[in-house]
Amino acid sequence: MWRLLLVTTLALGPAAGCAVPPGDAAPPGPTTGAPATAGRGAGPTTTRTHPPPVPTAASSPSPSPSPEPPAFEASVGPITPELAARMHASWRPGCPVPLEDLRHVTVRHHDMAGAVVTGELVVHADVADGLVEVFRTLFDARLPLTSVRLVDDFGADDDASMAADNTSAFNCRAVTGGSGWSEHAYGRAVDVNPVENPYVRGGTVLPPAGAAFVDRPDAPGVVHDGDAVVRAFAEHGWAWGGHWSSPKDYQHFSTTGR
Repeated sequence: MWRLLLVTTLALGPAAGCAVPPGDAAPPGPTTGAPATAGRGAGPTTTRTHPPPVPTAASSPSPSPSPEPPAFEASVGPITPELAARMHASWRPGCPVPLEDLRHVTVRHHDMAGAVVTGELVVHADVADGLVEVFRTLFDARLPLTSVRLVDDFGADDDASMAADNTSAFNCRAVTGGSGWSEHAYGRAVDVNPVENPYVRGGTVLPPAGAAFVDRPDAPGVVHDGDAVVRAFAEHGWAWGGHWSSPKDYQHFSTTGR
């Protein structure tokens, strides 16, 4: 009897729901992905893969546009009371041209350092617009002008204005070496870069610093026969003193040829 009971128990094995005796391994179960994280209640985990990041080209800032070079500008206006007060040295009662027949002209030009600056002249009203076109051509040709100022900034002293290499126009004065009115007194003459383009009569050179340019070197600001400067003035009816036999007035341009 006892032997039969023991055999029956061994045949049936452990009942469902009974704990596995110590030392026996639990049957393996299915796994998914990476091993479960150790710890109470941890379940299976799945490893996720991501595509590698796609490198993008670094965007470079757009280059700034190059600034436009200064353009030529000019103006023509009447002699205002304020300007007339400035011209007290170059004009006075008894001059051959009244103030109302003169015009104030401003022009942009290149200086000897290559900068673009604004200068001013006073000329006769009849030639003002044509002179603007002359200076437009000189600007485009990049002719350097040391200074373009009223002679009144030099006390209307022609020698002082020339010594400063100043390009000027109206000045109620006598002709150089004479007693009659200069064409400058009518506002119909312009002197261009007097140092580089001196007045020469025999051994006299005006201004004295112009002696270095009597031989007419090919240097900035020097006017040569047939160049862009002479042609620009000629196109608007201005004659060049460099064409005279004596004196040679290389700085001088006038509408009368005198």
